[in-house]
Amino acid sequence: MLNTKRIRKSFPAIRCGRMISNNAASTQIPVQLLDLMKKLAVSYDNVHRGQSRSSILTTEAFESSYDTIAQFIGAPSRRNIVLYRNTTEAINAVMYSLMTEFHDGDNVVTTYMEHNSNYVPWYGLTHEILPKFGINVECRLAKFDKETGKLDLDHLSSLVDKKTKLVCCTGASNFLGTKTPIKEIRRIADASGYKQPTGENKSYLLIDGAQTVPNTYINVKELDIDFLAWSFHKMISPFGVGALYAKEDLLKNMRPFLYGGDMIADGMVTPEKVSYNSLPWKFTAGTPNILGTILSAQGLRLLMDFSLDKKKYFMTGKALDSSDIKTAMENIEAHETALIGEAMKILSEIPSLKIYGPKDPKDRTSLVSFNYEGISPFKIAEELNEFNVESRAGCHCATLAHYYYGLTLPASCRLSFYVYNDIKDVRKACDAVKKCVQFKS
Repeated sequence: MLNTKRIRKSFPAIRCGRMISNNAASTQIPVQLLDLMKKLAVSYDNVHRGQSRSSILTTEAFESSYDTIAQFIGAPSRRNIVLYRNTTEAINAVMYSLMTEFHDGDNVVTTYMEHNSNYVPWYGLTHEILPKFGINVECRLAKFDKETGKLDLDHLSSLVDKKTKLVCCTGASNFLGTKTPIKEIRRIADASGYKQPTGENKSYLLIDGAQTVPNTYINVKELDIDFLAWSFHKMISPFGVGALYAKEDLLKNMRPFLYGGDMIADGMVTPEKVSYNSLPWKFTAGTPNILGTILSAQGLRLLMDFSLDKKKYFMTGKALDSSDIKTAMENIEAHETALIGEAMKILSEIPSLKIYGPKDPKDRTSLVSFNYEGISPFKIAEELNEFNVESRAGCHCATLAHYYYGLTLPASCRLSFYVYNDIKDVRKACDAVKKCVQFKS
């Protein structure tokens, strides 16, 4: 277990008495980042465009943030990292950048367990955008097992063929909690034989890492991921910054998603030709979220310090050690497995409570979604709030999966925990669920 007693002291939201169990949506911000924001607010300037000392120092801090982010996921360099507003925009960027590479008869394979952000862009591409140009591309959906919550790899494999340009899959479901086997999905994508513009014969693999990167160890080189998207507001940083990792050769050949501003090579705009900036700035149009980027990178460093239980990386220039990253994220995963194991144990004792996803805590992240026969999940969430337990009711943007279960109201109630939660939090939240449904069915 992590040193939650120490970690909790850094979070004003917890110190003021909140019991936060809606972390799959967004996590809380530690005081160290709030203090850093105040410090930066009086000294920052725009990046890449100024000669003042403030601009030069801010540019250095901004660019080095890309190095931290790249190191955290095992990417070769900052050239592999593109920053957007969130995971959703990062996935849309891939869709728009690859749009002109699709051919009539191609297909995209995704799954029924996806967040809407990793389904709706592909629906829009295949049902609304490409048909306008007379290009017919199919969007195929792989099933999952309703009892275990696990992805049906045989069905996924049957959908992938030599016309599959892209396989898009969540790394972990934000409804089921299921951790998907990325290496197996990579193997399936590799076997397609699709001829890419790069000369490779395989399907690209895009992983929605919004629930994965904050909770488990991810090394993009080891997993051979082509695209990985995630958001920093789910890992103790403020809202407004999402990341896209992509292999460098792909980014070199892809068209930009956004045009103008800093993505132009210096002075290279004429009536006849426009040349783009070097990576990763080729994909950074306009003034970026400078402070958000710096805070997000320092948030990664602080998260590592929390999970390693020593001050080593926050506000230093040290490169992140790969073994420390692995240890830190494995510590987080072990902590969360213990938390969700306790939650599953308590909730499974409630008669008529339907729990979705894997039974084994090791197969899931630290979230659990459930319904109780005869009581609206919204009503449960409202009553949990009366017990000072912050849950979330709704479809969690996993609309396909809720309909897949035949839920006429596509909704469930969800509890989700993170590094600052302890066993007491879990027991309080789950005992409150018991009280909310007792004698009310």
